Amino acid sequence: MNGSSRPEVVVVTGAAAGLGRAVAQRFGNEGAKVALIARDKQSLEDAKRDIEQAGGQGLVLPTDVSDPDQVEAAAAKAEETLGPIDIWINVAMTSVFSPVKEMTPDDYKRVTEVNYLGYVYGTLAALKRMLPRDRGTIVQIGSALAYRGIPLQSAYCATKHAIQGFMDSLHAELRHDHSHVHATMVQMPAMNTPQFVWCKSRMPHKSQPVPPIFQPEVAANAVYWAAHHHRREVYVGLPTTIAIVGNKIAPSLGDWYLGRTGYKSQQTDEPADPNAPNNLYEPVHLNMGAHGPFDSRAKNSSWQVWETTHQGPLALAAGAAALAGAAAWLIRR
Repeated sequence: MNGSSRPEVVVVTGAAAGLGRAVAQRFGNEGAKVALIARDKQSLEDAKRDIEQAGGQGLVLPTDVSDPDQVEAAAAKAEETLGPIDIWINVAMTSVFSPVKEMTPDDYKRVTEVNYLGYVYGTLAALKRMLPRDRGTIVQIGSALAYRGIPLQSAYCATKHAIQGFMDSLHAELRHDHSHVHATMVQMPAMNTPQFVWCKSRMPHKSQPVPPIFQPEVAANAVYWAAHHHRREVYVGLPTTIAIVGNKIAPSLGDWYLGRTGYKSQQTDEPADPNAPNNLYEPVHLNMGAHGPFDSRAKNSSWQVWETTHQGPLALAAGAAALAGAAAWLIRR
């Protein structure tokens, strides 16, 4: 929190669609001033309108996060227009659905520039402003795939692993400096976002998130909570928890299981269009908002997220139950 009565100033990268759009909307619902960063200006304008209808304020900043100069310019414009940045959230992503043997060096380079270096550039821009003030929060959007790589998404998985390592270093350095700037990483499950419509793919069938699928609003609520609670890391959804913990216990079992199921689970039965546009180098304007095409299959809630964000009340309830049980035992004695 910003420690004053003024609205929070929040920067969201990847705000044109998908989870970034849902996160921006979530903060807008709370009256925040939200700087919206992505390449597609038209979709950003749509996101801004949604935020302002909800009572927040939006600022459109067309930016390619793979360019550090553009990211720094966007950060400067955000502070000039909206005020000191309280929260910076890195969401922007792209991917290539392809076996490793069919990937190209350019595929890996571009995904790394957006998904990993884009987060690094955003973090550097945020730290430049937050460290002198000794306050602020940086949120990195991660994934269960930051711990457990899966077939057909080697570039994406590698970048999420890289962010995880980057964050370990950053946490230690902030501790060393006794800084009050906070950083957290929110590990996501499969979500119903447009990435499965416009990410580059070499698969024979259309891509899909690995079920179970969650609506982006479930994740956006978790991001909002993580931005206001000093947790080093937050898991979203039971599948995320199972994937991360399971991989620590038996990674070879994960190799076997994903080798058998990972190709089919990431594809629908519908043939892919080899001429479909993708957003690897240029934005694809479809104005899908936050949701992808899987609304009928996506979950609107997660009990695991509720439990994570209510641990204080749950601990109190458990303590009260224990005291009541002890009192009942003493009475019976």
